[in-house]
Amino acid sequence: MEDKAFDIRPAERICTVNEYYFSRKLKEVARMNAEGMDIISLAIGSPDMPPSDSTIQTLCHEAAKPNAHGYQPTIGTPELRSAMAGFYRRWYGVELDAEKEILPLIGSKEGILHVTLAFVNPGDQVLVPNPGYPTYTSLSKILGAEVVPYELSQENAWQPDLDALEQTDLSRVKIMWTNYPHMPTGARAMRKTYQALVDFALRHNLIIVNDNPYSFILNSGEKLSILQVPGAKKCCIEFNSMSKSHNMPGWRVGMLSTNAQFIQWIMRVKSNIDSGTFRAMQLAAAKAYDNADEWHARANVETYAPRRKKAEEIMHALGCTFDPDQTGMFLWGRIPDSYADVEQLTEKVLHQARVFIAPGFIFGSAGNRYIRISLCAKEDKFDEALKRIRAMIQGK
Repeated sequence: MEDKAFDIRPAERICTVNEYYFSRKLKEVARMNAEGMDIISLAIGSPDMPPSDSTIQTLCHEAAKPNAHGYQPTIGTPELRSAMAGFYRRWYGVELDAEKEILPLIGSKEGILHVTLAFVNPGDQVLVPNPGYPTYTSLSKILGAEVVPYELSQENAWQPDLDALEQTDLSRVKIMWTNYPHMPTGARAMRKTYQALVDFALRHNLIIVNDNPYSFILNSGEKLSILQVPGAKKCCIEFNSMSKSHNMPGWRVGMLSTNAQFIQWIMRVKSNIDSGTFRAMQLAAAKAYDNADEWHARANVETYAPRRKKAEEIMHALGCTFDPDQTGMFLWGRIPDSYADVEQLTEKVLHQARVFIAPGFIFGSAGNRYIRISLCAKEDKFDEALKRIRAMIQGK
């Protein structure tokens, strides 16, 4: 038999995206660490503290049961859905039907996939914030949607300019992705923004998907949800996640809430993709939603406040400027004009000071002159990072 060249090519969809920046960059950081460079990472938003003791105890107790290891319903256990409804009632004052208006997720990335599959046909348009979470863009491209960036600016407090969007053709737009408190800029959620977004969606017959995982971080005041706006359930879907607020990033437990019809459509997709989360994990997550106010104050405010001050010192040392009113678990700062681009600064800091910080361009072109520092590192790591950066600047 004559040999024939074996020529397999990837699907065209993967040519539209690159490997996730942090996935690629962490390989480089791992190589540097293997060479003994001891890189301090201030780039990733992965909480470094554990969940509450009762959450871990519940997981261990439930996992020890011999009948706890079977497949679980895709819609989630009644205990978890009920706890999620209670969470929204307690913290946001929003009433949700635990049976019909809540869908547990294996993290928000999964939710982005399912919602896009459920509502967006190839060729439909989606509005994506610039800067914003990269997965809104990458998954939309993979699924054949046309991504239309909408610009956020520091001058407008990183809020959407709906007046500008009104001047564009919105006839093919199915989804508008929003994220407040905003990542990466730390812009706060605003009730007036949520009200304007609901009005915008109803008038233009599109869906607002609001990603809301940061409302507890460095926020001891009122927590806002777009579902607090009258009529929002009709046109809005809100994601929430236990990763940040409950120190459970590796658990991959999140949720979305919306009207019953949207839930049914999304379930058609989700039920064909996964088979539900481990029962013990669901019950432990349900227990975590009962964490006392004092736990949230300690884990989400008192832990991050001193780290935030140290991150600000690093920003000052690098000559960056920032809005002191921003919130969330990152600090977003504008780089000095003396640098040609942001990567010139972040690569210098990585290779000379051995500190990994995120360049803003990975969040969109509007982030080209910005850096982002994560607060997910112990205070001694911040102290050492600041020491190294100062030594770098002084040429030592």
